[in-house]
Amino acid sequence: MKAIRTPSQERILTLLKTIKKGISAQEIYVELRSRNQGMGLATVYRSLEALKLEGLVQMRVLGNGEALYSLTQQDKHHLTCLQCGISVTINQCPAHELEEQLQDRHQFKIFYHTLEFFGLCKKCHDLEGK
Repeated sequence: MKAIRTPSQERILTLLKTIKKGISAQEIYVELRSRNQGMGLATVYRSLEALKLEGLVQMRVLGNGEALYSLTQQDKHHLTCLQCGISVTINQCPAHELEEQLQDRHQFKIFYHTLEFFGLCKKCHDLEGK
């Protein structure tokens, strides 16, 4: 059974379909206002939470604590520099088999997973050594 979504949730889903990258709730708020589809920031957060619980939106928290939201389409994997914040996408996943095992063993519906490695990129690492 398809969940009934609010107009705010539908506007956010439409925006995320056009953005095609992770975006913060604040950026969603600003972007919707610029498109004359404004809503309160609290409504943005409530809508994102509802969409997350429905498995349609995923949230990724960066090393600086900022949360980025995107459509749940594929699992995301990254190398993230703790100093400059650059984030490099990893296109291979060692966790797919584990995900299937966990779903079966625990009768748990997994919408998506993330795999994040934190450290220093080459540029920041080289600067540390100087």
